[in-house]
Amino acid sequence: MIDAGALEAQVSEQVVAAMKAHDSVRTGTLRLIKNAVKNKAIEKRAPLTQAESEQVLATMIKQRRDSIEQFTKGNRPELAAIEAAEIVVIEEFLPKALDEAGLDALVAEAVGEVAATLGQKPTPKEMGLVMKAVQAKLQAAGLRAEGRAVSELVKKQIAG
Repeated sequence: MIDAGALEAQVSEQVVAAMKAHDSVRTGTLRLIKNAVKNKAIEKRAPLTQAESEQVLATMIKQRRDSIEQFTKGNRPELAAIEAAEIVVIEEFLPKALDEAGLDALVAEAVGEVAATLGQKPTPKEMGLVMKAVQAKLQAAGLRAEGRAVSELVKKQIAG
C-alpha cells in the first residue's frame, strides 16, 4: 500500500523503467493509471486521498474485467489477454486482495455481528447492513475484495 501522493511519483518512475525495457503493454497501462489518477484529482480540484486513489484503480480493474467478459463473448481472446495483462499491472498498486477463504471468514464474522445487533439472523432485507460491515472490516484491515464476490458470499451466508 502506498501513499496517494507517492502513487503518481512511483507510477512515473515505473513508466520510465518500462519504456527502457521496451515493455509496451506495461508502459501503456502505467500511463493510463497516471492519467486516471490525475484526471480524478483535477475533477475533485484537490489532491486525492489514498482511499480515493485506490478507488480509481479498483474502477480501472472492474472496467477491464467487464472488457474481458465482452471480448471472450465476442471470441477475441487476444484482446482479452491484453486486458488481463493490464489488470496484473494495476493490481501492483493496490492493497493485497483477500483470498476466498479469508473473505468467507470475514463475511461470516460480519453476519454474526449484524445478527447480534438485530437479535436474529439477517434476512435478505438486511443485506446492505452486512455489506457495509464487511466493507468496513476490509478497509480497517487494509485489504480489498471485489464487490461482486463479497455480495455473492453475503447472499450465500444469509440464505444458508
